[in-house]
Amino acid sequence: MTRQKRRTGRRHPLATVALLALGLVFTGGAYAALSNGTTAQAEVDPNSQQTIEEGKKLFQANCATCHGLSAQGTDEGPSLIGVGAAAVDFQVGTGRMPMQMQGPQAQQKPVQFTDEQIQQLAYYVASLGPGPDIPSDHLVNGGGDAANGAELFRINCAMCHNVAGAGGALTEGKFAPPLTDVSGVHIYEAMVTGPQNMPVFNDLNISPEDKRDVITYLKYLQDNRSPGGIELGSLGPVAEGLFIWIFGLGAIVAITVWITAKSN
Repeated sequence: MTRQKRRTGRRHPLATVALLALGLVFTGGAYAALSNGTTAQAEVDPNSQQTIEEGKKLFQANCATCHGLSAQGTDEGPSLIGVGAAAVDFQVGTGRMPMQMQGPQAQQKPVQFTDEQIQQLAYYVASLGPGPDIPSDHLVNGGGDAANGAELFRINCAMCHNVAGAGGALTEGKFAPPLTDVSGVHIYEAMVTGPQNMPVFNDLNISPEDKRDVITYLKYLQDNRSPGGIELGSLGPVAEGLFIWIFGLGAIVAITVWITAKSN
């Protein structure tokens, strides 16, 4: 009887392993949550000398090969003096820089730096000469006039990016990228810096409030994708009509031929 009681009260051999695994899971989860919270709350002071020094170290280690140790430019890359923080935040924040390879234009790829490092790089370059700054939240949060933004986008941007922001081909292997998943910050920065083949839309061309309206329109498109059904590449009514003429009428002709052959 005593032996039975002892056996009943004995722990299973895998209980210790299970407890260790459970402890590791909770510890890892807590660490990840704290790390994410710390990263999200981390703010970089653009006027801090430490920020500038850290950005300079990152620049010299990752960018100086093409742009020069002092960002003065080389045969491999342009000068960055005077491009401003917005240009760096866009190019590095979208993964276009550092470039993966030479080509007609920089290809977008996974981002190579943390948000804090990107800001340090941006503010270091901004310290070299005046240029467009990273926009404030109220200009990029999508709180503007979508109707006005749609009109401005059709006039100034649709010839390259398509009226639905689906992107399009340009000459010599270049292209205008789709805007379906681009953040408001990067859209604004692209307008004020003119990356790749894009023209610069400064505040005299399109005011900050109008830029906010353009972003609001694009965010509306991002949140309301293709309410009419299949997008067909978002090429517009001409492409959709051509699709119906070719495939719709083609299907009718094919069915007519099949019925006639069947009856004969």
